[in-house]
Amino acid sequence: MNSVLHLQASDSQFFLNLDHWLAQMRREAPVFYSTEHQCWMVFRYDDVSRVLSEWKNFSSQLPQLHEREDFSQSLATTDPPKHQSLRSIVQKVFTTNQVEALAPRITELTYELLGQMKQHKQVDLVNTFATPLPVIVIAEILGIPVEDREDFKRWSDGIIAGSQTAIKDMADYFRQLLKERQQHPSKDLISDLIAAYAEGEKLTAQELVDFCMILLLAGNETTTNLITNTIWSLHEYPDENRRLRNDLSLLPTAIEEVLRYHSPITYLQRYTKVETQIGDQIIPPGKLVWAWISSANRDELQFENSDRLIIDREPNKHLAFGYGIHFCLGAPLARLEAKIALKALLEEFPNLQVDATQPLKPISTLLVHGLETLNVLL
Repeated sequence: MNSVLHLQASDSQFFLNLDHWLAQMRREAPVFYSTEHQCWMVFRYDDVSRVLSEWKNFSSQLPQLHEREDFSQSLATTDPPKHQSLRSIVQKVFTTNQVEALAPRITELTYELLGQMKQHKQVDLVNTFATPLPVIVIAEILGIPVEDREDFKRWSDGIIAGSQTAIKDMADYFRQLLKERQQHPSKDLISDLIAAYAEGEKLTAQELVDFCMILLLAGNETTTNLITNTIWSLHEYPDENRRLRNDLSLLPTAIEEVLRYHSPITYLQRYTKVETQIGDQIIPPGKLVWAWISSANRDELQFENSDRLIIDREPNKHLAFGYGIHFCLGAPLARLEAKIALKALLEEFPNLQVDATQPLKPISTLLVHGLETLNVLL
């Protein structure tokens, strides 16, 4: 099965139909060692949620990272007690109320982008709408100058594709920006973070850099793919598309269902601290584990009709934003952006449909699930 992943990971059809391979793994090898990726992979809902929540057994602190290395001190790569102290500082400046307060600006940006789309009969939804909206929102929250936004999209894509150069370039940029904000504070999240205290602790320079990077990455990639994947999912299910358009009050549950059905992030990494048994496999300490969120969210034992998009699915305990202490801090922002963006898109373009003559082009990396382009007729 290693070769299956290897052979198909260069094939666009594999990425478009990743769920077929994941279903096969759940059936035939739910806990599996990949010699190619040198890691254990888990595929079933119960196992994935266990790996994500049992931080004493499955560490987020990946062993190859050193304290002074970029990404080593982020919320995503630390365990308690470090993780709690970081999170408590960040939560002071990134509250639910502050996220909700962004709604008018997100709405304004949404209509600006839709206004530009109205000049065309056909657009690539990814590049004209789903990508710029979250990039601009996150850039404004962090206080990043307008002229630097394109660099961010490039770095963000590079990091997802595993580029060390992109990590270094982005980290260096934030180091410089942080120095400027320390001398000249502004009304933005970076200035708030510099000033924030938690139990007498301040964020170190590396922690600040890492938080800015993780917020930009997560807030950018996840929301872009959530918006795109919603239109893609509705294209796959014309009946559900009609139901949603006739009743936009279903949008919040439809978004949750898309998060489950086409999860923007496919897997998360953990690292075994002790010898641990999952299923009938014993995993030694010091091993990398990939917890496949996309697979857990299609698990037949957890979700009825798991391979169908059902826009009013209740309950829907998907793991798209993770699980346990590392549950995504930016989930409320992603949901808010998606709700505003999709409601406006569907209202402004009631006849919007995917151009069925154009082949779907998936993002060709295992870590995120979405489309590079999505041509729509307006």
